[in-house]
Amino acid sequence: MASQLLETPGSLGQGGKQGQHNKKGIGWRALPFLALAQFMVVLDGTIVNLALPRLQMEMGISDSTRAWVVTAYALVFGAFLLLGGRIADFWGRKRTFITASAGFAIASLIGGLAQQPWELIGARALQGIFAALLAPAALALLTVAFPGGKDRGTAFAIFGSISGVGAAAGVLLGGFLTEFVSWRWCFFVNVPIAVIALIGVWTLVSESKAGGSTKYDWPGVVLAALGLGSLVYGFANAEHGWGAIESWGFIAAGAVLLVLFVAVERKVKNPLLPLRVATERNRAAAFLASFLAGAVLIGGILFINFYLQIVLGFAPFAAGIASLPMTVVLIVTAGLVAKNLPRLGARIPSALGPVFMAAAMLWLTQVTPEGTYTVNMLPALVLMGIGLGMVFVPMQNLALFGVSKDDAGVASALVNASQQIGGSLGIALFSTIAAAATAAFGGGTLAALTSGYSLVFLWAAGVAVLIAPIALLLIRIDRKTFSGAEDTPHIHLG
Repeated sequence: MASQLLETPGSLGQGGKQGQHNKKGIGWRALPFLALAQFMVVLDGTIVNLALPRLQMEMGISDSTRAWVVTAYALVFGAFLLLGGRIADFWGRKRTFITASAGFAIASLIGGLAQQPWELIGARALQGIFAALLAPAALALLTVAFPGGKDRGTAFAIFGSISGVGAAAGVLLGGFLTEFVSWRWCFFVNVPIAVIALIGVWTLVSESKAGGSTKYDWPGVVLAALGLGSLVYGFANAEHGWGAIESWGFIAAGAVLLVLFVAVERKVKNPLLPLRVATERNRAAAFLASFLAGAVLIGGILFINFYLQIVLGFAPFAAGIASLPMTVVLIVTAGLVAKNLPRLGARIPSALGPVFMAAAMLWLTQVTPEGTYTVNMLPALVLMGIGLGMVFVPMQNLALFGVSKDDAGVASALVNASQQIGGSLGIALFSTIAAAATAAFGGGTLAALTSGYSLVFLWAAGVAVLIAPIALLLIRIDRKTFSGAEDTPHIHLG
């Protein structure tokens, strides 16, 4: 039987309001450590980006190998997330969290000490494995800690905003460490973060695991890992041309493998991904929105950083500072949305947020070689922060609403997998668009580069807009149920 968070001394076995109050108190104290783990996982997806030029020069890494410093993490993370979610459910979410935190710290230490390119890339892949265990375990523990009620919305708002904050903070911190300390500290910084999260969860959280059968669906594991891995690999290689077998061949293979995965999941007794988790229309909206938002967020931040450093000439740390307004606005917006979520429900902010995201990207289409940060970037960063705050809060909550405790880990994994695969697709698609537009404009000059960035931002706006109709058409949960005003969760369809 899945257990709840430990109650404070003297409250075990007590009923009534006092016991509930104590249980909530422990939940709130554990929340910062769970959020810290999610922050670290997302942070690691972007913190190395600003370090790549200096890292490549110091280690003598070729241009073709350089991409794998980023791709190795995304590839393994995306491929093993569903398995990580099931391991957390079956083996125990706390045990998985502690093991993954320790493993992530060790992998980061190896990366920071690496002397050869293969050591560095191997460390990034090892980070991806432990991230695939850590992310679903953290979100599953949060689901158990806040099973319902108004506190759940606030807790998920804090946790949900971490994705945007972590991605933006990765740029800021990566720039600072690379410029003033060493690129190696982009890895070392994870060690104290992981240790703090580990100690907090070890101290405050009791074990939680799924009941019933704990048999692994190994055919599903293989198909999901190979399918997601092929997609990420194909998208990562698309920067070198969609016509190459390394891009379309792996993308096509990934799609076929995932179709086979769905067919297997419909038949096996203990599926890796119970289709009931993904096919319920409200949760499906959350997963699709997370996929598209990941593409806009991760891909958009990459090209915002390119414009700041390459065109406007910002140093790495200055570029990181320049992205701070988006992070600050995102945090403020997430808090306001969480506070008003019982009144607004999930559909309204989920549909309005993408409009702000698209407006931000459309503003960025006006970038020029002679542009300025205040005119060309700052308004867009503010709009982007508003949009992301409005999307992430309800979607993170909705993705796990009504999920049984037995499926909490795999549902958590699916949210993270959606964002990760979406981000990989966004980077690959936008990189290809930028390269083609730059070449068509004449290559190499700042004007040509800016023209490529402008087209990328236009495409990103189009991707963001797609989230709005998904929210309007698929979300059917009523406000009273979503806010936790009813004791028994039920979802209205139709």
